[in-house]
Amino acid sequence: MNAYFSWPRFLAVLLKEFVQMKRDRLTFGMIVGIPIIQLILFGFAINTDPKGLPAALVVNDESVFSRSLVRSLENSQYFKFTHRATSEAEADRLLQLGDVQFVLVIPSDFSRKLQRGERPQLLLAADATDPSATGNALATLNQTVKQAMDRELVGPLSGLKPGELPVDLRVQRRFNPEGITRYNIVPGLMGVILTMTMIMMTALAMTRERERGTMENLLATPVRPIEVMAGKIAPFIIVGYLQVTLILSAAKLIFGVPIVGSLVLLSLALIVFIAANLSVGFTFSTIAKNQLQAMQMTFFFFLPSMLLSGFMFPFRGMPEWAQWIGEALPLTHFLRIVRGVLLKGNGLAEIVPELWPIGLFMLVAGTVALKRYRQTLD
Repeated sequence: MNAYFSWPRFLAVLLKEFVQMKRDRLTFGMIVGIPIIQLILFGFAINTDPKGLPAALVVNDESVFSRSLVRSLENSQYFKFTHRATSEAEADRLLQLGDVQFVLVIPSDFSRKLQRGERPQLLLAADATDPSATGNALATLNQTVKQAMDRELVGPLSGLKPGELPVDLRVQRRFNPEGITRYNIVPGLMGVILTMTMIMMTALAMTRERERGTMENLLATPVRPIEVMAGKIAPFIIVGYLQVTLILSAAKLIFGVPIVGSLVLLSLALIVFIAANLSVGFTFSTIAKNQLQAMQMTFFFFLPSMLLSGFMFPFRGMPEWAQWIGEALPLTHFLRIVRGVLLKGNGLAEIVPELWPIGLFMLVAGTVALKRYRQTLD
């Protein structure tokens, strides 16, 4: 009588699975690659305390007090003055475009009022669409300004040190004054959900047809590759818009997210973004041999997109090499578009710098998908 459990039979099955795993190189690569990517991203790229944030400077009073203040803010390592604007309007424009995170305005009577003990106003405007990116910098602001002024208020001016801050520091949190996190997260979810579902649905749909044998019937027709690709992508664009409608409705009615900009403009940007993701899914479907591999490749692309796009962690807090990778991903640029349109009221001129990289990605991915599909036909 055979034993209920046979070690030789067990070892035979075990060996067979390892042989099968060796043959399925894509799955084996995912098993090794995904943990490595997670270790690298979470270990090196993710930073919840971003420093060196770009700031614009408007100085109307060139004095020792102004220079000391600017040096102190830069020495705090949170602020990096990358732009020197000639007017507040120019600085506000940089803030609107997202080129800078802060704008510091020093008035023309700053040093005169300071020496008289009249507490001159000092304005710092912050792009608060992502509260986690600016929170730590603003938390250290009062102490940094006080230390800068204490170094300069010496001799006859030393009597101004005790008590309250010698300047009237005004902090304006633009576009999200209350620092509500969901105003940043909920619009971003639109891009995250579209990225995951569009790529996955397209990749699985094409791979499923090959597994079921219906692809051969399609190849027997006179339909050309570009027609197949367009016909496969078009229905998912409609599905994507249905998802966006649901998300925007929930954002407004449930979460109270302000919608300042044009939804028509956002809809036009959505076409490019959805098409870019569908092109990626189509490419994956030409590589994957089965639905499991298509799913694995989807998550292999989705994981870096979510972590390096600025959705979960501040984009400017990542090292430069991680930002370069993030800039190549369409989700990074779409997040800036959707947050800019909904929270800032950005128009076409403001979103074009973020829209053309998505369009370029779409063309590259679409070309690769079409070329791969032609090879499949042959």
